[in-house]
Amino acid sequence: MSLYKDWTDMVVDYVKTKGENAFWDEYSKLEKNIYKDLLANHNNAKKTTINELAKEYNSTVEFTMGFMDGINDSLKNQYDLETVDADTELVLDINLETLYFNMLDAKAEYLYTLPQWDGIFSAEKRNEIQKEYKESKIVRNLDKVGRNDACPCGSGKKYKKCCGKEK
Repeated sequence: MSLYKDWTDMVVDYVKTKGENAFWDEYSKLEKNIYKDLLANHNNAKKTTINELAKEYNSTVEFTMGFMDGINDSLKNQYDLETVDADTELVLDINLETLYFNMLDAKAEYLYTLPQWDGIFSAEKRNEIQKEYKESKIVRNLDKVGRNDACPCGSGKKYKKCCGKEK
C-alpha cells in the first residue's frame, strides 16, 4: 500500500472518529508552520523526505503526505504521489505565483495572508494574481447561438424553430 493511500484512508477515519473540524485544525496547523518556513526561505528549494518533515514539524507521515498532496501542484517538478514513500528525497522547488494562486483557489486565507508573502511579492503583484484568479472563475459562454443560426442539436433547423422555440 502506498503512503498516499494511507493518507487518504487516514483522512476518512480521522473525520469519522474526531470530526471534520478536528481534522482541519490539525492539518492547517501543520500546513501553516511548513509554509511559514518555506516562504521565509523561498530562495532555496528545500530538500527533504516525508519522514524528515514529519519529525521537523512534530507530525505523522500521513499528515505530512497530505501536505505534499497540497503543495504538489505548485512545484516546478511535480511528483507521482502514488510512488512517493516516507524516505523518497523530495525537492520542494516552488513556483511561487502558482502557489499563491492555488492558495486563493483553496480559499486558504490563513495561508495567502501569511506575512512571509510580503517579502516575496509586492501588494500590487498579489492583487494582480488575485485578479487573475477571479477572472479564471468567471464563466463566459463564447459560443452563443443566434436565433437564426443552425440549431446545435444537429436537426438542421434554425435554432428559433428547434431548441430555442421554448425560450
